[in-house]
Amino acid sequence: MASALAGTGPLLRLAIRRDRWLLPAWALGFAAMAGFSASATADLYPNEAGRVEAANVVNATPALVALYGRIYDPTSLGALALFKMTAFGAAMVGVLMVVITVRHTRAEEESNRLELLGAAVVGRDAPLTAALMVAFGGSLLVGLLTTVALVAGGLPVAGSFAFGLSWVASGLAFTAVAAVTAQVTSSARTATGLGITAIAVAYALRAIGDMTEGAPSVLSWLSPIGWTQQVRAFAGNRWWVLVLTLALCAVLVTAAFALRARRDLGGALLADRAGAAEGTLDGVSDLAVRLQRGVLLAWGIAFLGFGLVLGSVSSSVTGMLSSEAMRRFVEALGGEQGLIDAFIATELGIFGTIVAAYGIVAMSHLRSEETAGHTEMLLATATTRVRWATSHFAVAVGGVALLLLVCGLGIGAGYALDIGSVGHTGQILIAALARVPAAWVMVGLALAVFGWAPRLSGAVWGLFVAFVVIGEFGTLWNAPQWLMDLSPFVHSPRLPVTSDGVGPLLALTAVAAALTVFGFVGWRRRDLSP
Repeated sequence: MASALAGTGPLLRLAIRRDRWLLPAWALGFAAMAGFSASATADLYPNEAGRVEAANVVNATPALVALYGRIYDPTSLGALALFKMTAFGAAMVGVLMVVITVRHTRAEEESNRLELLGAAVVGRDAPLTAALMVAFGGSLLVGLLTTVALVAGGLPVAGSFAFGLSWVASGLAFTAVAAVTAQVTSSARTATGLGITAIAVAYALRAIGDMTEGAPSVLSWLSPIGWTQQVRAFAGNRWWVLVLTLALCAVLVTAAFALRARRDLGGALLADRAGAAEGTLDGVSDLAVRLQRGVLLAWGIAFLGFGLVLGSVSSSVTGMLSSEAMRRFVEALGGEQGLIDAFIATELGIFGTIVAAYGIVAMSHLRSEETAGHTEMLLATATTRVRWATSHFAVAVGGVALLLLVCGLGIGAGYALDIGSVGHTGQILIAALARVPAAWVMVGLALAVFGWAPRLSGAVWGLFVAFVVIGEFGTLWNAPQWLMDLSPFVHSPRLPVTSDGVGPLLALTAVAAALTVFGFVGWRRRDLSP
């Protein structure tokens, strides 16, 4: 056992050095978001009556419950202040820990750096152990700083501690998930994609489970993100729920080490299959499609399945209004159809954000192919730089549009089957496709960074999270409009899409095109970099 862990200390110090800016910056960012939310809500709702009224509106609005979860204590300032942050923040912490865990495990194997380290006194389990220690420690740092920020914002110590631990629990859970995906696949991109897909599935399960009237359904209890909500910080502080996360971590971490012990360095449970004796690829465009089709297919199946489920429950949201006052409020907003449209628009907003993440993942092939040396070999042939980069760029922008098309068809079909009419299918499909230009902006941004500063390609994820946060919390924080306008997701029109939405869509498309041209110019000018 000792020999298997030999070298863990030096690898841990190396990992900490590599993440010495990333982890503290993100931990401070998460803590600042929570602290700002608490202070802003205290100013908006200084008395209990106002908090109760606001909480009742949230709990009676299915779209908000699906997106953020319920408020379990309407009188609690902390519960109201952080209801947007609980599940959403837990998902973001999970994404960060997935990226860090894969970065120090599968990515190291894929780049052959781990093979060089393995030639020294480094045990078989040392890299995975060091990666887990860094990600677990990062989760604890996020929770500690968040607790301090909430207490400094005037919230109760016990509730602040429970909220911080709920984010820690999410980080631990998805670190363990990423440890398993890193053993299952032979590609860091695929391992990261599977980890993020697991987060999306957990979020969707929680969203559907929380919409049941009264206590959350079993679906919420199947989700690690649902567990963070059931800790109920500032609303009872149910500490025992954290035991579920510890149990999940114990199972998944054990499985990760077992899988690692049964595979060769560079191997995977889902190993790459050998190709045909005679190739059938016709150029780099076919190669790009071949490299990315498996991931795109998996995302497409997930989008279609969840679209059908969410579409089939859309018409039932009006039955979840518990008070006559809320029914009158909804009628003033446009009646029951207006409420259904708001619910579907909210879900499409979530899918639009997730599909932008797919676009970034697809564009990351450019950088990984370059660092692996494959680009240099391809460019030694008659293939031009622009043609090679265009092949992966086309898959990214086409995949984004295809996924949102599938999503819109799934939601539209589910809704049509539920109400027995296809009258709204076209509107839903248009609303889904209206989310495409915002995702294209992120694809163009990824290409621009690749073209001019490839070593900073990971920073695109930071901008992505920043744009999402600005769009979700900018209004709550009284952020200036110019700052909120920086997020492309803010400009996507909602259901129903009218002629007023054409201008923003054209503007987003123009920004995406400008970033794309800028990226291609940089790619043509710079040298290949390792």
